[in-house]
Amino acid sequence: MLLAAGLWGAGFAWFCIDALNPVPPSIPCGGRCDGIVALTGGRDRIEASLALLARGAGRELLISGVDPHATLAQLTGRSPVSLTPELASRITLGRRAVSTIGNGVETATWATRNRIHSLIVVTAGYHIRRAMIELHRAAPTLALHPYPIRSPVSRRAPDRATLRLLLQEYMKWIGSHLGLSRGVNLTPKT
Repeated sequence: MLLAAGLWGAGFAWFCIDALNPVPPSIPCGGRCDGIVALTGGRDRIEASLALLARGAGRELLISGVDPHATLAQLTGRSPVSLTPELASRITLGRRAVSTIGNGVETATWATRNRIHSLIVVTAGYHIRRAMIELHRAAPTLALHPYPIRSPVSRRAPDRATLRLLLQEYMKWIGSHLGLSRGVNLTPKT
């Protein structure tokens, strides 16, 4: 029992360090992939994915898990990237996913429809490992390349809320490894 508790604690410490200090992302695929997916949950993710799209790191962008009432202008309003009509035409707002599992299903469907074979995955450093598991589970033939973002939670001194978030993510990550996250959470089509 003590050994299991020690392993769990060491794993959680590693997860916290890894999540709060993600490796600076590099653009994979020789500088260009077929597509980019941003998993919603923070503005920094959308801004980073728009910058990648504008740089030509991918030809299409899916913003997965968008609120049904949000507009592209609202999502990109604070971005330093100028949203030209050409750039906007390459962005898809995925409105069906309400969870990371749903992000995986939504991304797999979009990738198939758009003939995407390699994908840059943009999400927070604390979320990237679980997101990669769920996306791979939904689309096992898709080449996935992580692009972790330093979220605001990782830029401040850890507090009780940060530790609670990291603990929840750690337990979800373990659950993903154990196959405990098999359900699909998508909102009904409207």
